Amino acid sequence: MYAIVEVGAKQYNVKRDDVIEVDKQLVDKGKDIILDKVLLVCKDKTVEIGQPYVKGAKVEAVVLGATKGEKTTAYKYRRRKNSHWEKGHRAQLTELKIKSIDLSR
Repeated sequence: MYAIVEVGAKQYNVKRDDVIEVDKQLVDKGKDIILDKVLLVCKDKTVEIGQPYVKGAKVEAVVLGATKGEKTTAYKYRRRKNSHWEKGHRAQLTELKIKSIDLSR
């Protein structure tokens, strides 16, 4: 059984016991979180597609902690102008472990 959930503006394909990194959530470490924006649920050979979300479906996860993503750099160079700049950024992430996928109608 797997599901596609929307967290923030991104979509994740999740199964039970998966660990995913999502954009920073304001939930403490060790707390449970319910992801109710489920776009698709596949159980055995049946697939339920939501329009836009599957009614009654939810994914339960536990927060493992906060981390930072890899550093990305942006560099701009203007030729013959003696001008350039470089900026770095590390995204703040939250690690979630999927506990269960529930499809109650």
